[in-house]
Amino acid sequence: MLAMQLPQFQVHAAIEEKHWWFLGRRTIFRALLEETVPMRVGRKLLDVGCGTGGNTAAFSIDYDCTGIDPVPEAIAFARQRFPQCKFLVGLAPEDIQKEMHEADIVLLADVLEHVQEDRKLIRDLVHFMKPGAVLLIMAPAGRKLWSPHDKGFEHFRRYDLKMARALWAGLRVEELVCSYCNARLYWPIRFVRTLTRFFGKSFGPADTDLSVPPAPLNTMLRRMFESETKQITRKGFRHGVSFIAMLRKF
Repeated sequence: MLAMQLPQFQVHAAIEEKHWWFLGRRTIFRALLEETVPMRVGRKLLDVGCGTGGNTAAFSIDYDCTGIDPVPEAIAFARQRFPQCKFLVGLAPEDIQKEMHEADIVLLADVLEHVQEDRKLIRDLVHFMKPGAVLLIMAPAGRKLWSPHDKGFEHFRRYDLKMARALWAGLRVEELVCSYCNARLYWPIRFVRTLTRFFGKSFGPADTDLSVPPAPLNTMLRRMFESETKQITRKGFRHGVSFIAMLRKF
């Protein structure tokens, strides 16, 4: 697995508790999980590639959460920020086979794009998951959105749904959800990414496009993103900045 560099982790740690994208993403995740794996005492969530720990901490209110990441600096950030949560340095699934088999939910939030052998990762995760457990995935989509932002985060690719479904084709999983998301902001984001390609650099810190907009705009963007939840679970979207999938092992 190819990990993000320290400057990108520093950006995440600085903004993931207030930026509209991080907050909206969690709202969508929570809605999908409440419908499929509702909160119950003892249910376990494993956050693979947890980075600086924001998702692990957010879901620790509802589930018994563990975060794992191969980058010690990221886990150091996570432990410092969320001392109430359990964080591990290591690779999934090989370093956490016991935890994998016990988990009711495996979260893979914007990790696949950093992994060269992405199908192998999905196959290995599914192999160690117990029957009935769900794998919740989000990753960047839209090849026309490729920009310096992706290079800054050391992405290997952006996905379309055909590429995504090829990752779990033939595995012992039932596809519960597979859709593009962040669709309502696709065209504004595509415009920004086109500009950054033209200028050859991102508009935010550490070679990324991540910066927190003024509060009213940040709130509006978050609400637009969150409002996609129902359509994601029904007919889905034809394009989007990301894709989201939920798979259940049988």
